[in-house]
Amino acid sequence: MKISLVIPFWKTAPFIRLLLPLIAGILVQWYARCSLSSIMISCSFFCAAIAVFHYLPLSVRYKFRKLQGLLLHGVIMSIALFIGRQKDGRHQLHWYGNAYRDSVSLIVTINEPPVQKARSLKAEAIVEQLISGDTMQTASGKMILYFLSDSSAPVIAYGDRIIFSKPLQVIKNSGNPGAFDYRRYAGFQQLYHTVYLRKNDYRVLSKNNQPVFQQWLFAARDHIIFTLQKHLPEKGNVQGIAEALLIGYKADLDKDLVQAYSNAGVVHIIAISGLHLGLIYILLVWLLDRAPLIKRSKLLKVMLVLLFLWLFSLLTGASASVLRSAVMFTCIIIGKNYFRQASIYNSLAASAFLLLCYDPFFLWDVGFQLSYLAVYGIVWLQKPIYHAWYIKNKWLSKIWEMAAVTIAAQLITFPACLFYFHQFPNLFLLTNLVAVPLSTLILFIEIILVTFSRIPLLATITARLTEWLIQLMNYLITKSIAIPYSVTDNIFSTALTTYLLYGVVLLCCAGWLNKNKKLLMGSMICLVAMTAVYSAADIAAQKQQKVIIYNVPKCQAIDLVQGMDYHFIGDSMLSKDGQLQNFHLKPGRVLFHLKNRMNNWRQASHYKNLWQCGKSSILIVDSPLSFAPLENRIPIDILLISKNPRLKIPGITNAFRPSVVVFDGSNSLWKITQWKRECEQLLLRNFSVADEGAFILDTTD
Repeated sequence: MKISLVIPFWKTAPFIRLLLPLIAGILVQWYARCSLSSIMISCSFFCAAIAVFHYLPLSVRYKFRKLQGLLLHGVIMSIALFIGRQKDGRHQLHWYGNAYRDSVSLIVTINEPPVQKARSLKAEAIVEQLISGDTMQTASGKMILYFLSDSSAPVIAYGDRIIFSKPLQVIKNSGNPGAFDYRRYAGFQQLYHTVYLRKNDYRVLSKNNQPVFQQWLFAARDHIIFTLQKHLPEKGNVQGIAEALLIGYKADLDKDLVQAYSNAGVVHIIAISGLHLGLIYILLVWLLDRAPLIKRSKLLKVMLVLLFLWLFSLLTGASASVLRSAVMFTCIIIGKNYFRQASIYNSLAASAFLLLCYDPFFLWDVGFQLSYLAVYGIVWLQKPIYHAWYIKNKWLSKIWEMAAVTIAAQLITFPACLFYFHQFPNLFLLTNLVAVPLSTLILFIEIILVTFSRIPLLATITARLTEWLIQLMNYLITKSIAIPYSVTDNIFSTALTTYLLYGVVLLCCAGWLNKNKKLLMGSMICLVAMTAVYSAADIAAQKQQKVIIYNVPKCQAIDLVQGMDYHFIGDSMLSKDGQLQNFHLKPGRVLFHLKNRMNNWRQASHYKNLWQCGKSSILIVDSPLSFAPLENRIPIDILLISKNPRLKIPGITNAFRPSVVVFDGSNSLWKITQWKRECEQLLLRNFSVADEGAFILDTTD
């Protein structure tokens, strides 16, 4: 009789069992903020319990064997609590924020090559010392520096040590509804303050104060960028795409083109990730398999592959996406070459475990989440999808195999993409079938261009070919998103709907693979629950009435909301679809289910700058005006001051009686400060959008 031995899945992938308590500990520490003493007590308790368990009789240990696993999970969870606490720079003994005052001078070292912005240079810096009077103390931590672009200012470069005493500004969010939480994102990078420095605000103490290896990495990256800029034209966004494809340098990328790639569902090809490292890995294996001495030694080949992968990762800046891909490939390569029965799921879990031990805040990184979801989807679903449709033709079968990879990755990532980006690229399959092979070819040709750039003829040929292929790819992407209904946009999604949608997708796929009706029924239950949540949100949105004054630097932006309709008042540049609108206005409109923009709107009436929307009235003052005193002042809900007008608050209140005075982001900060003082003297409620975020007046009955 033949006996088949089935090994449970969780035993073939033990790192999954270790990863779960690690993630649980990171989450608990982030939301509960456990103290160091409580963490040490917790860890000591679990370690002592394991030690006691070890000395129990064998029969007792066998009977309660599951308890030992739970105790081990407790130890891992306690370690995760400790890692999460220590990684937060504010808990370091010498963190500069603990002793900083406005009168203190700081000595910092520039930690990266400065990046050119519109009117400034941006760089990350490491704090080394604080100076207060004659006292100097050691400090730690990071901050963001902005230097005014000025040809007469000292040249700032990577590794320079500078001293300044200008007051720091706390990094904060825009405060717009549904907007990206930049403050939390910066905090995960250990960045809590920023400062803007003019040429007389700082002094350079020394140059090139950084390790030789890091200087070599940045010099090598600069050489690659210089080579690409020398041989490729700037027009047509060729340089920007070439730099992003090869080494992940995004400073020269056009924002509208990036949005086009995002709408087409192929933005991953211009961000160094697992795709790029996978292509580099394939090229390295192909080359080393043909090297006479290297191909005979498995150890040497593995070491060289890993060496080049990590050098490439460091060369591209060692960002979170690159690091996770490098660690993932390292685990997979080692598992594949030295553990014949190694589970790909175990390798993935091991890489995630190592990365989260290195930086627990990767857990909130969107790229980290999407990378692992995509790889998991490919590993789990690609083969079943491919085998679901048999194609005899060899070349059509290859195309279907590529399509199966894209479908598998998209199936598992699209609920998360809806949550973060609120859109779905309907033509993702077509655009990926075109863009991925093209970008692969471009990447390999760029490697040849950089490697043989000193050979004029070869450099010219490869440069012209690279230019033509990039222009072709840009053309195809921009044309694809011009197709009607190529993108489903403004999709409402919350954490609850995302979890329910994952329930639909995962249970449906598992039910299909295992022919299990109960799993399919569970998928239908999740679908009904998700539909109920969407319906309830739509019903609530149809009854809403709001006035939203957004926080957009240097701009005026107001939405008058009635149900799902809205009327926009503000600068024309925000009326067009683009980066500004997508970043500042779109998240709020998605959050409040605003679907119909009304230009001639019966729900809102106005006379000059006085608007009436439902029961709410708003007076917009954006130019110097004089108001004659009235015996019966006109009551208004919102007095909005915009565009830096020359006026005094008491002059306006002679004619109007506002419930609140609002200053939007188009005003100068010093003027806002002056107006706020005038409001306080008149006992007027006031609100600064630049300081406090978007102002929202809800007048729903």
